[in-house]
Amino acid sequence: MTSLYRVDPDITQASTIEASFYSDAAAFALARDRIFARSWQWLGDLADVVDSGSLSPRDVLPGCLDEPLLLARDAAGELRCLSNVCTHRGNILVKAPCHAKEIRCGYHSRRFDLAGKMTFMPEFKEARDFPSATDDLPRVPFATWAGHAFASIAPAAPLTDFLSDVRSRIDEASVAGYHYDPSRSRDYEIDAHWALYVENYLEGFHIPFVHAGLNEVVDYGNYSSELFRYSNLQLALTKAGDVAAHYFWVFPNLMLNFYPWGLSLNLVEPLGMNRTRVKFRSYVGDASKLDTGAGSSLDRVELEDEAIVHAVSRGVRSRFYKRGRYSPTRERGVHHFHRLLCEFLE
Repeated sequence: MTSLYRVDPDITQASTIEASFYSDAAAFALARDRIFARSWQWLGDLADVVDSGSLSPRDVLPGCLDEPLLLARDAAGELRCLSNVCTHRGNILVKAPCHAKEIRCGYHSRRFDLAGKMTFMPEFKEARDFPSATDDLPRVPFATWAGHAFASIAPAAPLTDFLSDVRSRIDEASVAGYHYDPSRSRDYEIDAHWALYVENYLEGFHIPFVHAGLNEVVDYGNYSSELFRYSNLQLALTKAGDVAAHYFWVFPNLMLNFYPWGLSLNLVEPLGMNRTRVKFRSYVGDASKLDTGAGSSLDRVELEDEAIVHAVSRGVRSRFYKRGRYSPTRERGVHHFHRLLCEFLE
């Protein structure tokens, strides 16, 4: 199956990933374990787990990985990411953010400390070799950046490898000081394969043809991209030569869009072969710069992107379309993404 998915490393002679990828049920299923489980997934910010005794349930990629996790900060202040599933019979342990001295299962009263160690279980006196390490809550690979939480089921590399180039360009302390603005945050759902949405994000080639308003703000002639191991950066300048936006993408499904006003974070969640949810979360640093420049009218830009992604979603399923060629000048990000897809699927 995956032998179909090869992309030449030389973009000047490469063709895009085979069109069958977008309708291949086996590849879509394989992506859960080989792409999403091995990459770092954004869990949200840390605002509700600041204090000792804080518990916050988080779900990793609902509709795809569907893994229930729990952020727990113990009395000493250490923050951990644990499985949110009771090791007795699989009940979900914590259903809403709260403060507690221990974690207690509401099914049969098994209890754990905030480090995940099982401390109490009724009616088990006759059980041999009990308790054991398997009765404790598994710890999940976990890391933080700029006040945001990330977890991975089986990471291919540390989070620092995925985010190193973001960290070298963006001041972490400044981002940590941004405040979440729910009024500017929303979810979109589109009828398209998740990878098509990512591809559209990864090139500014379409800006003059799809985004008339954005094209008036950015200098398309000086629009540039830089490729890194697990991420890339599209740098958009204003016509006056100032920075309009840093568009960072982190493999496979995270976009960190830095504007003069702050951060628009986008998370792409596969819900099915042809159904995708995109979460927009806004974190504001300088409210005086809202609604200006490339970071304004994000809803309009999103709807324009959705329209073109819908059209491409139908087109790649044509019997007459197999694969295309890349623009070596404008589609380096798409080529990079396709190469990573092939690498992880193998």
